[in-house]
Amino acid sequence: MSNKMWGGRFASGPDAIMEEINASIGFDQRLYRQDIAGSKAHATMLAATGILTQADRDAILSGLDTVLGEIEAGTFTFSRALEDIHMNVESRLRELIGDAAGRLHTARSRNDQVATDFRLYVRDSIDTLVAQVRSLQLALVTRAEEEADTILPGFTHLQNAQPVTFGHHLLAYVEMLGRDAGRLLDARKRLNESPLGSAALAGTPYPIDRQMTAEALGFDRPTANSLDAVSDRDFVLETLSAAAICGMHLSRFAEEMVIWSSAQFGFVRLSDKFTTGSSIMPQKRNPDAAELVRAKVGRIVGALTSLTVVMKGLPLAYSKDMQEDKEVAFDALDALSLSLAAMTGMVGDMQPNRERMRASAAAGFSTATDVADWLVREAGIPFRDAHHITGQIVALAEQKGCGLEGLTIEDFKFVDQRIDSRIHKVLTVDASVAARKSYGGTAPANVLEQAARWKTELTGKPHAPRPLSPKRHGGHGDGGVE
Repeated sequence: MSNKMWGGRFASGPDAIMEEINASIGFDQRLYRQDIAGSKAHATMLAATGILTQADRDAILSGLDTVLGEIEAGTFTFSRALEDIHMNVESRLRELIGDAAGRLHTARSRNDQVATDFRLYVRDSIDTLVAQVRSLQLALVTRAEEEADTILPGFTHLQNAQPVTFGHHLLAYVEMLGRDAGRLLDARKRLNESPLGSAALAGTPYPIDRQMTAEALGFDRPTANSLDAVSDRDFVLETLSAAAICGMHLSRFAEEMVIWSSAQFGFVRLSDKFTTGSSIMPQKRNPDAAELVRAKVGRIVGALTSLTVVMKGLPLAYSKDMQEDKEVAFDALDALSLSLAAMTGMVGDMQPNRERMRASAAAGFSTATDVADWLVREAGIPFRDAHHITGQIVALAEQKGCGLEGLTIEDFKFVDQRIDSRIHKVLTVDASVAARKSYGGTAPANVLEQAARWKTELTGKPHAPRPLSPKRHGGHGDGGVE
């Protein structure tokens, strides 16, 4: 038999293989809340415009509430023969209320129905993801305040470059995540138009009120072109693009977690909550949560690529190819949500080894730039010349097998007579970070100011910069830098 929901001109039902490739209920059933919300808004509008009787509207709304309750209770039976969430809901509604259910589909098509459902779903997902991004940012800001004067080696090319503060490093990810939240919110703003009432592709002859359904569903306005409305998946692509960039940022942080927690670095320790062991090596503590976050971005980028390829060759308007938009999007948005939750947990869980970080930051002549800056500032030497002189000083320290702080004033004067004993004040890692007070720099005071700014933005409550811990800061000192 043909499908009674759409098969009036078909003499027989689809082949088993056709049913297998055509059915989407296995994954689009997660749209049930959005589908039922859209149907309620549509039924209410149809009654308000006189297309549907008030009695039919009441029966439909009551029946949809029953269907929603059954699905949420787990008692609803989804049928592959009914293909998708739309026809599964409508079929059950017909069983519950009879012919009135058949009037619900007046002035709409599955094309605008699924476009509406999916926009609602993506919008809900964005709201959840933005809240998760904000939670991760707040966790990072809290740790940044705690580690405002903790010294960490700053790297370029994964080689010691200059000392930074651990708090400053963590705030770099807060900035990245702020842009991620902005991109997601931008995508939300653009997707917030209602396709409902566009019907199959050309609109409808019924006197519907699309503004009414748009407002009922929380959209800013109805879409202005029915062809575009049913065939647009830009809102998914843009969201996946923002998700891919956010996932990339999480992957970079996860990579640092993996490096930092290794025996070779030993900068942080993750507890049993976010690590696993080895089946053969009992000493192992593997940063599996971080590694999996690092891997998830591949799925997100894959989803973006997959849907871009699906859409690139489609003429207007709807084509069944577009059914392939949901599985990849669901998977990608789930992956990002899980990654954000895992990273938030790891940020709160990690325990820094401050002594190890500090010792590493002091290695590799990391204060060489401070020497060059001193030569410019105190001796009036052009920076390019100062750079060359500092290189000679580093070479001398290498020959002597010591750090820059191990050189005597005679050693410095051997390289250049203009150097005096004040040079020793800039050779500590504490002096190096404390001196970098320019806006956006790594100085502990800057970290606390930026952390307060972010706390104010994230919580909506004013926060003053937290004072540095006298005990920890006094122990490190500022190297005499004014």
